[in-house]
Amino acid sequence: MRRRAVISLLLLVPAPSVGVLFGMMLYPDAAIGRAVFMFSKVWLLLFPAVWFLGVDRHLPAKGKTDPGGYKMGLGSGLFISVFVAGSACLLGTQWIDGDFFKEMMKEVGLDHKPLYLGAAAYWILINSVLEEYVWRWFVVRQFEKVLSRMGGIVASAICFTIHHYLAMQLYFSSTVAAICSFFIFIGGVWWSWMFVRYKTIWPGWLSHALVDIAVFGTGYWLIFG
Repeated sequence: MRRRAVISLLLLVPAPSVGVLFGMMLYPDAAIGRAVFMFSKVWLLLFPAVWFLGVDRHLPAKGKTDPGGYKMGLGSGLFISVFVAGSACLLGTQWIDGDFFKEMMKEVGLDHKPLYLGAAAYWILINSVLEEYVWRWFVVRQFEKVLSRMGGIVASAICFTIHHYLAMQLYFSSTVAAICSFFIFIGGVWWSWMFVRYKTIWPGWLSHALVDIAVFGTGYWLIFG
């Protein structure tokens, strides 16, 4: 069981970082970069389910959220969102080069409000579910087979943070990217703990989605004023 878990983690965990490296850093304008980036997304979506059903041979089951999960998700999401928004208002213009950030958003077409809002809706409503499914539902449980429960929570959060750090290097200074990555790690620990505590991804997703609203709200403010 431990050997299978290690293999599954080796096959899955590097995928988003490889996608960022090829699609956003090494070959952002080349077909190979786009292809690797898209393949990494499809791999992340399909691999956990295929492994769960085909290798671990579990049967699909509808999980039930333990009591208090949604209240915790709502409360923690609102608390973290206020922290994100407050930090942006107090320090955002001092730490972030607004002109450079706008230029980077222009390069990917997100300097138009409808496109930015559409991308924000995707990340808030869909990508956050995908991340909870991958990093909490699958990765936390696989790490638990290799490490302890707490070890699985921390290891999953570290892996969750890596590709975010790589991507943020493109938009922010190394200092800002490191600070943001630290808080992403804390968020990863929290949402992993919520999955373990409440038995489903949905309380963590609620918290995660609310935080993403604050993050994209900050981005909107930096781009459009």
